[in-house]
Amino acid sequence: MTNVLARLKTKGKNFEVLVDLDKALEFKKNGGDISQVLLSDEVVSDVKKGLRVPDEDLEECFGTLDLNTIAEKIIKQGEVQLPAEYKNKERGEKVKQVIDFLTKNAVDPQTDKPHTSSRIEQSLQQAGINVENKPIDQQIKKIVEKLQEILPIKIETKKLSIKIPAQHTGKAYGLINEYKEKEEWLDNGDLSILVKIPSGLQMEFYDKLNSITHGSAIVEEKKNE
Repeated sequence: MTNVLARLKTKGKNFEVLVDLDKALEFKKNGGDISQVLLSDEVVSDVKKGLRVPDEDLEECFGTLDLNTIAEKIIKQGEVQLPAEYKNKERGEKVKQVIDFLTKNAVDPQTDKPHTSSRIEQSLQQAGINVENKPIDQQIKKIVEKLQEILPIKIETKKLSIKIPAQHTGKAYGLINEYKEKEEWLDNGDLSILVKIPSGLQMEFYDKLNSITHGSAIVEEKKNE
């Protein structure tokens, strides 16, 4: 068990509770039984100083004095402190995912052959690329652009024409913006957009798009020029 702090700053005030790291991260993602997550019996503004939050501040910011309800909001709306070793482990796993993806989906355009995983790993280090702890599809384009400065590499891509109904454009835009080549907002609020995505992410992209739009997006595959 690793004990860490969950923190939330709201209305200019700090709120902290002691939680179990693994259980808190699971709770933040999927919910569950808050009593299994919480390790403290009070909310403090600074755990190092042991400053307990006055009841009036809890009432003002959370509308309740119930510890479980407050802790749930702190964990879900705030941040869970991550120890350095945990961050390093997460980053190592994400780097491995990136290397595996590029090994399977990228080639040397001069030979049309894939690079070895060791070559890609060395190039990532040489280029000083910071692999972030977020989904690969949200950063692979920038990673490849940076790699191309020192390594001949390209990813096979698919060009897609997508029409998204107006009621889903807000949520969908965050997904498609990373890959857009051209966009057009129609008079009725629908979005017509042309994207180019890595072939290896195509099915994952479809799944996310269908989930966001409830299957209402119209997708047509285009030929790469």
